[in-house]
Amino acid sequence: MGTEFIDNVSSSHPEYHDHEKEHDAGALFVLKSKGSWVHCGYHLSTSIVAPPLLSLPFAFASLGWWGGILCLVIGALVTFYSYNLLSMVLEHHAHLGHRHLRFRDMANDILGPRWGRYYVGPIQFMVCYGAVIGSTLLGGQCMKAIYLLLNPNGAMKLYQFVVIFGGLMLILAQMPSFHSLRHINLISLLLCLAYSACATAGSIYIGNSSKGPDKDYSISNDKETRIFGVFNAIAIIATTFGNGIIPEIQATIAPPVKGKMFKGLCICYAVLSTTFFSVAISGYWAFGNQAEGLILSNFTQNGHNLVPKSFIFITNIFTILQLSAVAVVYLQPTNEVLERTFADAKSSEFSTRNVIPRLISRSISVIISTTIAAMLPFFGDINAVIGAFGFLPLDFVLPVIFFNLTFKPSKKKPTYWLNMAIAVFFSILGVIAAVAAVRQISLDAKTYRLFANI
Repeated sequence: MGTEFIDNVSSSHPEYHDHEKEHDAGALFVLKSKGSWVHCGYHLSTSIVAPPLLSLPFAFASLGWWGGILCLVIGALVTFYSYNLLSMVLEHHAHLGHRHLRFRDMANDILGPRWGRYYVGPIQFMVCYGAVIGSTLLGGQCMKAIYLLLNPNGAMKLYQFVVIFGGLMLILAQMPSFHSLRHINLISLLLCLAYSACATAGSIYIGNSSKGPDKDYSISNDKETRIFGVFNAIAIIATTFGNGIIPEIQATIAPPVKGKMFKGLCICYAVLSTTFFSVAISGYWAFGNQAEGLILSNFTQNGHNLVPKSFIFITNIFTILQLSAVAVVYLQPTNEVLERTFADAKSSEFSTRNVIPRLISRSISVIISTTIAAMLPFFGDINAVIGAFGFLPLDFVLPVIFFNLTFKPSKKKPTYWLNMAIAVFFSILGVIAAVAAVRQISLDAKTYRLFANI
């Protein structure tokens, strides 16, 4: 009876049979296809709705009210549309018996092997590993904020807290597969709702009190500063909406995959709409053009807390815990490459032959990312460049190109021209945003110092 059931599933769902034939250790061990659409929603929420959303009021400071809200709405609509197109392409190939488990697999099949190996693969690795480094740095900064809250004259440096956060990552990085993160990512979803609610409540409290700064929503009068500020803000918003691992997340879904990713996206974007808009609008309303790169920094002014100390403590704790989940999610493409390189697919996943290389390789990966985060505390500027060169093409441009090349819609249909318009517009935007981000790095270069205590 069991054999008959498996035969029926295999013949009904070619993607099941295709996945079972896969002998790549990275696919077998890290990208297990066992999850439901609900689990997919957890993974998506953790990968998109992350602490970088606390930078949205800062982006609004360069865009103003209408520009900021417009960019936020466009970002939400275009990314939901693009991610859904990417999912449809993945479902189409899975139905044909060629289930793609990785972004570079899609590029290999649709654009050709050179695109997958020399463009999509490296860009995705840069984006994902950059997200790990950025999360580690931000985690260290939140830990330092808590430390100074409890001990204002403390002598510990930022890099020490980054190392402590890296120690937590050493443990979480050993989670064997993407699917094994489903419960962690459910907690992560609740945590992002919690700290977003705290950030919103704190902003409203300060904005309504006499403690906060005078509200000033004016934008810089200097034309060059204003123009580059706009594009830098757009890069920040694009990075906030960025994902870069849609195929890997869809790979965790048990076959048949049809329709499940769309349901997962609906969960994610319900959470996203609640958090992004509430934090961005309340933070900009409360602090105007004085909004900091991380809105939680505005809760302390000249060494004085504008909200109760316990409130700042709890908000930072929520943020730190979710950052650990975000970092471990974005480690998965790196883990998959390491597993494919060092593991033996013919041996058991938890055999000594596979466990020891996994422990060593993943630990080295985390140690490297932690070291970079400690050395480069100005990584936020670099992350804007990564967002422009990485998230914009992966999340805004390639999905619509993949859809047009796969389904070949008629040039008479609006879908074709909408997709082409998105691809062209966001390609140009990516180049301009990259220039703006590089300019910002050059302006801040005089303050750069390795292992700086900022």
